[in-house]
Amino acid sequence: MSPEARSFHELIAEVQRPGFCGRCGGCVSFCSADNLGALEVDKNGMPVFADEEKCLHCGICYMICPNTHDLDDELREKLGWKSPVGLVRGLASAKTTDPVVAERCTDGGVVTSLLLSLLDKRMIDAALVSRSAGPFQRAPLLATTREAIISAAGSHFDESFQIVELGSRYSTYSPAMYELKMLRQGSIDRIAMVGTPCQINTVRKMQVLGVVPADVIKYCFGLFCMENLSFDDIQLKRLEKKYAFKLTQVAKVNVKERFSIYLKDGSAVCMPFEDVDFLARPACLVCPDFSAEYSDISFGGLGSHDGYTTVLMRSEKGNQIYNSALKDGYIEEKEYPSPERARSNRTEIHAKVVAFSRRKKERATRKRRAVGRGVADAMVKVN
Repeated sequence: MSPEARSFHELIAEVQRPGFCGRCGGCVSFCSADNLGALEVDKNGMPVFADEEKCLHCGICYMICPNTHDLDDELREKLGWKSPVGLVRGLASAKTTDPVVAERCTDGGVVTSLLLSLLDKRMIDAALVSRSAGPFQRAPLLATTREAIISAAGSHFDESFQIVELGSRYSTYSPAMYELKMLRQGSIDRIAMVGTPCQINTVRKMQVLGVVPADVIKYCFGLFCMENLSFDDIQLKRLEKKYAFKLTQVAKVNVKERFSIYLKDGSAVCMPFEDVDFLARPACLVCPDFSAEYSDISFGGLGSHDGYTTVLMRSEKGNQIYNSALKDGYIEEKEYPSPERARSNRTEIHAKVVAFSRRKKERATRKRRAVGRGVADAMVKVN
C-alpha cells in the first residue's frame, strides 16, 4: 500500500460525517477485501465496517467514491474533459420512432431506443437501467431482452403502486452499484450502463484503476440530474398538501427546468427545485455534475420541446452509437424550418445546460463551505 493511500477511515471522516455520503454502495461492492467481509451496509443503507481488522487499507473505496477527488485529473485527461460542461462533440434534440417506447417514455425515448439499437446489433449483452419500483421509487435492473429494456422506460407507476403503507421511505435514486457487484460471478461481459452523474463518475474511476468488473461496462449513458429525492410519508403529505395532489393520482414524474408530477387526469404539478431541495439526498447538494460530464452520451429533457430528448454526444464511441441509431431509423431528430434556426436552437439548448451546470456547481461549493464552517465552529466550541 502506498503511504498516501487513504482507507475507509478517511472515507468516514471526509464523506460520511459531513453528510456527503450518497449510499451508492460502491465502496462496499468493490472493496478489495470483499471476500474477507471487511465492509457491509447497515439497516439504513450506510456503508460501515463489518470487521475492521479485515481491511487491507488499499484505498480503493476512497478513490472510487464520487465525493472524493483523488482521480479528477486522471479522469479529465483520459476523457478529454473541457470546461464548462465536459467534452461535447455533438448536440441534438431527438425522439424515438418506436410507438411502444414513445408511449412509455418520459421525454423522447432516445435512451431506450439507443439501448435497443445496441442490443439488436449484438453490441451489448445487457443494459443496466433503473425501473419504477413504487411511488417515487427506483430500483436497478439488468435487462437482457428488448422487453425488459422497454419495461424500464420512463417514470410511470402501475396501479399496484397506489397502495402506500405507513412508514414507507421513498427515493428516486437507484443503487446500481450493487447490481454491478453481481457481474463478478456472471457471464455477461458487454454492458451499457444508464446512470446518474455520480454513478458514471464512480464507474469511470473504477475503469481508471482497472477495478473489476468495470471492464464489462462498454458504454456509459449519463442522465441530466439536478438532484434525487429521498423522503418519507410525513414529507410526502406536506408535498401533497402544498401542491394539492394525491399520490394515488400520480401517473409519472419528470425533471426538466422544474420537477414535474403528471397526474392521471392529464394535469401537471410543476415545482421549482428550490421547493424540493429540502427533499434532496444530502449527497446531491454537494455534487457539482449536472450533465454527466464523464459519460459517452448524456441525456435529459432540458432545452428540448415536449416529446423530445436533449442528447449530448461526448466520446467518439457515443457519436457512433447515436449516428448509427439515427441512420437505422431507431430515432429521428427534430426538424427545423431552416439550418439557421437549427443552429440557434442548439445554441439555446447548450446555454441552458451550461446554466444549470453552473447552478449545480455553485450550490455544491456553497454547501461544502457551509459544512466546513460548521465543522470548524464545532471544533472551536469543543476546544
